[in-house]
Amino acid sequence: MKRSSPPGSPRHTARLACRRAARLGVLVAAAFILSYIEFLLPLPVKLPGVKLGLCHIVVVFALYRMSRVESVLLSGVRVVLAGLLFGNVASLIYSLAGAVLSLAVMLLLSRVRTFSTVGVSIAGAVSHNLGQILCAACLMGTAGLVWYLPLLLVAGCVSGTVIGLVAVLAIRRVPGDGKQEKPKIP
Repeated sequence: MKRSSPPGSPRHTARLACRRAARLGVLVAAAFILSYIEFLLPLPVKLPGVKLGLCHIVVVFALYRMSRVESVLLSGVRVVLAGLLFGNVASLIYSLAGAVLSLAVMLLLSRVRTFSTVGVSIAGAVSHNLGQILCAACLMGTAGLVWYLPLLLVAGCVSGTVIGLVAVLAIRRVPGDGKQEKPKIP
């Protein structure tokens, strides 16, 4: 009969680190695949910058199932991989700006516990769009892009709601290590 290593032993710690690395790798792959699917699917709405944000299902999932550092790493790797393979330098810069602001807002709101998981997702989607508009305004040297913000905010609210609901289902159904939080639904 095989004995497990006692908690706190070097072997047990190494096993947990391997498990976390494998889980992070699987989530990066899932986010990357969702980014690829989104790249292939044309949207019926032809507005620049409007996307479904399918990969954010994985990011919201990670916020409630992984550490802050792992969530940041997941988001960063996903943005860089997707930007390099499915975009160009400009789209990578805009994606990074949106992802940094979005992740910062979602990390903060997910820890406050006042907001539901769907609310955190909506705030993340809206702040992602806001980050991209701010980045575009800075790069182009004009505030004239602000007129486009209401359209992006509406799109962010709709996609954030859908992404948040799907993330709640994933958080509830995907088995974890027993230490994760229960998602709040509005």
